[in-house]
Amino acid sequence: MVKALWKGKIIAETEEVEVVEGNYYFPPKSVHKEFLKESSTHSTCPWKGKASYYDVIVGGETNKDAVWYYPEPKPAAKNIKDYIAFWKGIEIKK
Repeated sequence: MVKALWKGKIIAETEEVEVVEGNYYFPPKSVHKEFLKESSTHSTCPWKGKASYYDVIVGGETNKDAVWYYPEPKPAAKNIKDYIAFWKGIEIKK
């Protein structure tokens, strides 16, 4: 089981992750969306495409843009469409 944790809360957990460039991408159904808030931030990866972001909110604390995903990835990254990855202090436990 792979888990994403922040501030003692499990943000996502699954047995099925996609690992790309050392990042763990969690299937959308494995993420506890009550901890996420849509962000207006976007970035672009040359081979994956345009990424969208979420803030993570736990106990009134916000971790800005700590989650990213590719809603419309380029063909080379189709295996991570809508899968969610974490950074900025979100702990990944395997």
